[in-house]
Amino acid sequence: MTGLQDHLHGLWLPLVTPFRDGALDERSLRRLTRHYCGQAVDGFILGATSGEGMTLREAELERLAAIVRDEMAGDRRSIPICLGLSGADTSRMKERLDETADWPIDGYLIASPYYVRPSQRGLLAHFEALADHAAWPIALYNIPYRTSVNITNQTLLRLAEHRNIVGLKDCGASREQSIALLRDRPKSFRVLTGEDVNYHEALSDGADGGVVLSAHVETATFAAVYAELRRGNHDAAQAHWHEVAELTRLLFAEPSPAPAKYWLWRAGLIDSPEVRLPMVEVGSELAATLDREIERRMQVAA
Repeated sequence: MTGLQDHLHGLWLPLVTPFRDGALDERSLRRLTRHYCGQAVDGFILGATSGEGMTLREAELERLAAIVRDEMAGDRRSIPICLGLSGADTSRMKERLDETADWPIDGYLIASPYYVRPSQRGLLAHFEALADHAAWPIALYNIPYRTSVNITNQTLLRLAEHRNIVGLKDCGASREQSIALLRDRPKSFRVLTGEDVNYHEALSDGADGGVVLSAHVETATFAAVYAELRRGNHDAAQAHWHEVAELTRLLFAEPSPAPAKYWLWRAGLIDSPEVRLPMVEVGSELAATLDREIERRMQVAA
């Protein structure tokens, strides 16, 4: 596979991590991988927010990457994999880069240091140190409502000059900042939205694609939004978006990825909707709402 930079576009799926009785559910993971390898998915993110990466042991994370790559080999389709990493200790993060250097991945998605709220100079030094050290290319992950620190465009543009920093998952929650970044970025620096509800809007503004948890459901329709916009068919893209826009709210009605896991369980793609504490499975009211929507979409598709 060529460099990650060449593949940072289109629809990326932040794959959920299936669990069963407290352990990684390898059978369900293989089923999920086979299913989405057959869909119009341009890349996988493993072990990040949607994959409950903060609860995964190192051995589980390694097994996760190995199984997904192994299933791809059997399917004869190679989809790029980014491994989600996060941490507030630059030295420990460098160690994690060393520990994962020979894993079957194509790059990293690395979030800002959480909780410590470093300055912009600190963020610049942190990410440059990681990029200098990493064996694989890095996509940055700006999500200030989780980390309590925003990577400003000035800092992002400095980081975009680094040969080993190739893109951004943008959850900055500021359309103004995103549009300015899309205008000023180097052409080689890819920007993917990470806000499901803003997927169509961000693509219309010029984003290169999206990392979309909701695309676990109606994957082809989410892919069609991107494809039609690329062709300049704005009305068709809008029509496809109307088909799935409500999903992006419903699947975040309780903390993600619990609603998506419930849906995938009901659809038979995973054997359990289990999540790991402090996440909890969806409540009965949302479960009933999800059941009704699943039934409605099955009737439409029939």
